[in-house]
Amino acid sequence: MLPIPKKVVVIGGGAAGMIAAGSAGSRGLEALLIEKNHILGRKLLITGKGRCNITNTVEDVEGLIGSIPVNGKFLYSAFYTFSNHDLIELFNGLGLETKVERGGRVFPASDRSNDVVKVLKKYLKNNNVTVIKGEVKEVVSDNKKVSRVVLQDGRTILCDSVIVTTGGISYPLTGSTGDGYRFAKENGHRVTPLKPALVPLEIKEGWVREAQGLSLKNISIDIFDEDLKKIYSDFGEMIFTHYGVSGPVILSASSYLDDFKKHDYRLVIDLKPALSEEQLDQRILRDFDKHANKIFSNSLRELLPQKLIPVIVKLSNIPPEKTVNQISKSERMNLVSLLKNLGMHIKRFRPIEEAIVTSGGVAVDEVNPSTMESKLVKGLFFAGEVLDVNGYTGGFNLQIAFSTGYLAGLNC
Repeated sequence: MLPIPKKVVVIGGGAAGMIAAGSAGSRGLEALLIEKNHILGRKLLITGKGRCNITNTVEDVEGLIGSIPVNGKFLYSAFYTFSNHDLIELFNGLGLETKVERGGRVFPASDRSNDVVKVLKKYLKNNNVTVIKGEVKEVVSDNKKVSRVVLQDGRTILCDSVIVTTGGISYPLTGSTGDGYRFAKENGHRVTPLKPALVPLEIKEGWVREAQGLSLKNISIDIFDEDLKKIYSDFGEMIFTHYGVSGPVILSASSYLDDFKKHDYRLVIDLKPALSEEQLDQRILRDFDKHANKIFSNSLRELLPQKLIPVIVKLSNIPPEKTVNQISKSERMNLVSLLKNLGMHIKRFRPIEEAIVTSGGVAVDEVNPSTMESKLVKGLFFAGEVLDVNGYTGGFNLQIAFSTGYLAGLNC
């Protein structure tokens, strides 16, 4: 008589959940994936502006760990078991063509996140995973061992193990409403304080609203604390918004910022990082010679985006109607310094609902890093954003989800 296969329930049909269920199913387990949304992968569909930055081609596991500022070392086993290269190989094998863009970012060749969800659904089907729509009310354990899952509609599902992959609390409209933290707490786990990560920043200075919608490429940024200690530096793209700043370099920088009640952070943008101050001065001199009889406010069109010109003119304290040939050397040097050091004070994070990921979560010292199983409750596993781990932009957070989900599915 053949033994009855173990039954595993996976709660949450996102990146971590789908790969966890597929991984469990590939072992011949009876895998059941429960998702409260009408569709799977709802958050995946909106990642990367609908293009889905799946992972990053960083060369090795050490490179991956170096891109995870919060509890990166916890992920060694997960990344060694299922690396970024393993993920790309799996997706390619399922029929998803991928491409690599700047910074090693990996996207579907089609630029459609829906194609990523499709191959994950194929992975579920190939491994005989049953998917049901439902909302879990409770994960029940008896004598420190998982026994069943109770749904809001009263259904009870007996099982041998449960993998919690419910995400964080960012983008709540996608279903990430913090259920997993409640399941963890109810089963004795500690949940570390939750805060936004990879989130836009609000700026104190009102002039940023004048630049709303302006995207800047090839700029560099530095962030300093109240003691003028440099907290973060980066190079790349950003955008001004009605409340402050966003874009890749800003989102990454947010991971380094802490309590705004304790710290006074200052953001400094170098608009022309390819030029030294001397080189920029020479460039401005050439423009001024070329437009010697123009007024100052009309002389910067070849140097700056149109939307930024009124802001720079105002901040430079050079009268806008002053003709270029009347601008003094000290005024010009102040302009050079402004372009190389456009400073502003950071007010706070945008709300956690706008964050790409949630920082904080199930305490990793209570989870076995080799299996993703709880150290407190046998048969209870955690994977993905519900854990207290998060990475930089560039595909690293999805890789965390895929690697921890795959590892949980192998060990449940």
